[in-house]
Amino acid sequence: MSTPSTPSLAPLIDSQLAPLVAPHGILRVAINLGNPVLAGLDAAGEPSGISADLSRKLAAQLGLGIEWRVFKKADDAVRCVRGDEADIGFFAIDPVRGEGLHFSPPYVQIEGAYMVRSNSPLRRNAEVDQAGTRVTVGAGSAYDLFLTRHLRQAAIVRAPSSPAVVDVFMAQHLEVAAGVKQQLEADAQRLIGVRLLPGRFMVIHQAMGMPVQRSEQARQYLNAFVEDAKHLGWVAQAFVRHQVQGAAVAPPGYPAHD
Repeated sequence: MSTPSTPSLAPLIDSQLAPLVAPHGILRVAINLGNPVLAGLDAAGEPSGISADLSRKLAAQLGLGIEWRVFKKADDAVRCVRGDEADIGFFAIDPVRGEGLHFSPPYVQIEGAYMVRSNSPLRRNAEVDQAGTRVTVGAGSAYDLFLTRHLRQAAIVRAPSSPAVVDVFMAQHLEVAAGVKQQLEADAQRLIGVRLLPGRFMVIHQAMGMPVQRSEQARQYLNAFVEDAKHLGWVAQAFVRHQVQGAAVAPPGYPAHD
């Protein structure tokens, strides 16, 4: 009996699909700089990181150029793609964001962690959700959406953006800061009197997204592209290229809902 063939992967170049994915003749990409694990700007001011690498590879497969839409907050990037002002973006999969967007399977898993002051009585993640505890998060971030659903007693204080979380935490003498584990670890190295709680309170499933009004063929093409990026090692190679630590290549398919 013959072995079933592997599902077809995205072609190296497919100009026929380009108008379905990017109907304006150029791949418009929304990049969020709020998560330094995934994106930043290089010395020339151009988008860099895993998200930018995947954008360039997708554009090359489609035979298109790139037009960047750069944002400091995930919410702004979401609105850009949802409003069809960009063809693709890079977002944490979340049910609140699902309206108006098609999410691909995730390409990266990132841990969310808590920071507290060194003299805090909090020792475990499960102890954070109690009356009198104020948790600061970046407004509209994946952490904000997750904690809004899950915290029952602790209060949420929303910083203007994810990179501003620790500054707000320190300035307002709050009890907890929540965010990307790698970023909090870096902040803990530069600050005195803070520490991270062990482990993680959530896992972020980072995916590519496109406007939901794109055709089923375009959505399936994006899904296949992301599965290729994992299967063929493109994401793992980007980890090495950009010296990313503490994140993991996502497994095939979609994650279970939290």
